[in-house]
Amino acid sequence: MFEILEHDVMNFLFLIDPLETVVAEKDTSFMLMEAAHRRGHKIFYLPNGGMSSDRNNFSFRATPVVPQRKKALPFDVEPECLLPAEKVDVIFVRNDPPFNERYLVNTWILDRLPKRIVVVNRSSSIRTVNEKLWCTQFADLMPRTLISSHRAELDAFLREERTVVVKPTNGHGGRAIFILSEGDVNTSVTLETLTSKYTEEILMQAYIPEAQEGDKRVLLLNGEPLGAMLRLHGPDDHRNNLFTGATAKPSEITDADLKIVNVLKPHLKELGLYFVGIDILGGKLIEVNVTSPTCLQELVKFSGEAHDASVIEFVEGLASVGVS
Repeated sequence: MFEILEHDVMNFLFLIDPLETVVAEKDTSFMLMEAAHRRGHKIFYLPNGGMSSDRNNFSFRATPVVPQRKKALPFDVEPECLLPAEKVDVIFVRNDPPFNERYLVNTWILDRLPKRIVVVNRSSSIRTVNEKLWCTQFADLMPRTLISSHRAELDAFLREERTVVVKPTNGHGGRAIFILSEGDVNTSVTLETLTSKYTEEILMQAYIPEAQEGDKRVLLLNGEPLGAMLRLHGPDDHRNNLFTGATAKPSEITDADLKIVNVLKPHLKELGLYFVGIDILGGKLIEVNVTSPTCLQELVKFSGEAHDASVIEFVEGLASVGVS
């Protein structure tokens, strides 16, 4: 961590989904904007399509905003302005998936910015690190996982494991995640749909019975754990995801969790993945969230600690020494 005794006023740009989609009482991006504003920084909303480059002269069509905890009006919005690159200090990239052409174009432009501009998380790394596939290199930390579009391989895996979880490689928010057991009448249609008739790879994972007790989200700052919380599914849904109706509960970081964190830490730091959420289920790593990790508001509420300010202070440190 950097020791911050004093800090300059900086311009923070947030490349996020449209402002009208922000929920002030839940959104992690809102909390980060709020924390940066409290520390005296100028906050700007940067939309998709808001970046331009003319012979390596970069500019940003951004909207100055003041975050405010009003449900009906989370932001005090000023007129859009044009910022040259030399006026930009930090860009938080927090668009929700899907990882599509629009997302790729954003990362390609961000790659070319002056290195003194801090991009959180590093654009080349969020382009490279698929949140579900990247972590499969750490096979000993995960449940058994098959990546395939081949029907015979998927069928064989299901026969061997008896009960599995299947999901797309590029989903988010708990969408299109299914539990299948050997003999289920909907197995064929589910696999056919998810694989687009066996032409696109999916993930099939051995089912972890501890899923009934919820999954754990651990938030990391520069590879170090900020804290953890548990997400527990509702009575009518198996998915432990807040977007699908799960509830959040306080949780602790165990020695088993720290083992996972310590394996991931050097990789995340090398890749410039500064603010990351990892999902752990039954002591097994499930996913590494690098695009727009959530649950910061819940973590701050449960712990009573200003983790939001810690993130901003860390980013100030990066910006003060020109590290991106």
